[in-house]
Amino acid sequence: MSYKKTIKTILSISTISIFTACSSNQVPVSKGGYYYSNVYFGTNFPENYKKGIRDGCTTAKGIYKKSHWLFNNNNDYNNGWFLGRNRCKHLLAVNDE
Repeated sequence: MSYKKTIKTILSISTISIFTACSSNQVPVSKGGYYYSNVYFGTNFPENYKKGIRDGCTTAKGIYKKSHWLFNNNNDYNNGWFLGRNRCKHLLAVNDE
């Protein structure tokens, strides 16, 4: 293989790699994606699932919040609460003062 052809191949592969690495596989809110606290959760959740995500995320950030009735009686809320708590753990801010 010639030097020019080798360089051209390397540049082509590099360009493709850059564009595929930078592309997002997250769905925008306008297309059904659900975000809360700048965390992407997925698409097309029922309202109780979203409420569970919000409450679980709030809990993960250090302020306990849970509708015990929904948690015990609604699978969407229950699953959403655990998803929110787990996906938002990194948002907990601890002050060492």
